[in-house]
Amino acid sequence: MSRDESAAMKAILMREPGTPDVLYYGDAPRPVPGPGEVLIRVHATSVNRPDIVQREGNYPPPAGESEILGLEVAGVIEAVAGDVRDWRPGDRVMTLVGGGGYAEYAKTRADLLMRIPEGMDFETAACVCETYITAYLNVFMLGGLRDGETALLHGGGGGVNTAALLLCRALAPAARLIVTASPGKEDRLKALGAQHVIDYRATPDFAAEIKTITNKKGADLILDHIGARYLAPNMNSLAAGGRLVIIGVMSGIKAELNLALMMVKRQQIIGSVLRSRPAAEKAAIVKEFAARALPVIADGRAKPIVEKVFPLAQAAQAHALMEAGGIFGKIVLTV
Repeated sequence: MSRDESAAMKAILMREPGTPDVLYYGDAPRPVPGPGEVLIRVHATSVNRPDIVQREGNYPPPAGESEILGLEVAGVIEAVAGDVRDWRPGDRVMTLVGGGGYAEYAKTRADLLMRIPEGMDFETAACVCETYITAYLNVFMLGGLRDGETALLHGGGGGVNTAALLLCRALAPAARLIVTASPGKEDRLKALGAQHVIDYRATPDFAAEIKTITNKKGADLILDHIGARYLAPNMNSLAAGGRLVIIGVMSGIKAELNLALMMVKRQQIIGSVLRSRPAAEKAAIVKEFAARALPVIADGRAKPIVEKVFPLAQAAQAHALMEAGGIFGKIVLTV
């Protein structure tokens, strides 16, 4: 084998930004770990909504990160940089990556690694980092959800929403959980811990229903990825002292806000992304997540839900499935 051949790997590449059919299975250079980094032989990765946005040309990777799609991987450490002390080749790990997950090999910072719990397979582990850390960060670390409070979670059966439901049930079992979803998901969402499910198609302005459910108090925490279209009903649904955490802008980026009412009700609006945070911040988030949330995932109380598994070469079909809607849980790519 030539040196060039030994340094190559299979990956999902893009001809240009666009629809799922711009993706193809091809050859790419194998990444080389730098100081503080490890190289992972990827066994599984997953499809996340930011992958779709990046494929469309609207979410470029942070400077210095791989242009290849994919924000999380599960696999086995292949090599470590000389200054990495706590990890060694052969360790089973799962981790966030700034990009490059849709490939046979990916590199990441050693301080973002978590050991895959005993008994957990790679497909399940590939569902943990992006959606569960996003849910934990925004519901608990930023949103400050406590037992006895009410949370409104938008997103139906999506990966972040199902992760948030499962983490709430395990970490804040006395919280009241309200979910907006498309029709047909009510029973499955209630099985995950939702006390109330609102059909957002039948009730586009959900604020009145939130007031009825909460006896006019409103929700203490709202987790939203819709953005502009939901700003007004979200604020009308928010309790005094409530927190609205915005993690996506699927419906647009601009909307009007009644600042006086927000001030009188002492409400907070928190914007949040995970991918572009400084490395030290992400490492601190991962450390807290591993200590508090990972145990309830490992023991099965908040086990990820896998909707469908595709081989890596069928990433385009996996993207099309996510875009079609109706999924419940995560879509996994095996490598």
